[in-house]
Amino acid sequence: MDLIQYKPIGVIRSPFTDPEGTPIQPTGAIGIRGTVELNPEFVPGLKDLDGFSHIFLIYHLHLLKGYSLEVQPFMDSRTRGIFATRAPVRPNPIGLSVVRLIGIKGNILHIEDVDIVDKTPLLDIKPFVPVLDHREALRIGWFENNVHKVTTMKADKRFAGQSGKSG
Repeated sequence: MDLIQYKPIGVIRSPFTDPEGTPIQPTGAIGIRGTVELNPEFVPGLKDLDGFSHIFLIYHLHLLKGYSLEVQPFMDSRTRGIFATRAPVRPNPIGLSVVRLIGIKGNILHIEDVDIVDKTPLLDIKPFVPVLDHREALRIGWFENNVHKVTTMKADKRFAGQSGKSG
């Protein structure tokens, strides 16, 4: 398969300058504010986005090097397959967060519930639409006994300087 490349459309700004101590999911970052600085040429694409209370941010996990196919996730003590986790050390380091959209001024989106490290390159924005995006999960795997930890769990150094396989 051919190499796929993306160009960032902006940068995400947050109070988190280091992955360690950053909330591991938006539900653990309730009330934490940040901004998205969209590159000026993409501002016309923001038309009508202010009608949504929440948006998906799709971003590049730029601080990671390499990946692991088996990891010990933040909320568990057992090793799991990377695709059964939300751990950041993935073959394609792509992050996804649903954040609250507070407002838009020019090329700046004011957001809340930010679980993203400062200066993270933004790849895309999509509106969150509950009727399209919500599904009633019948099974949530190993998360079943650990999901209660998400609101208090913060990232540690376990994935810093990952030296597993390279992508």
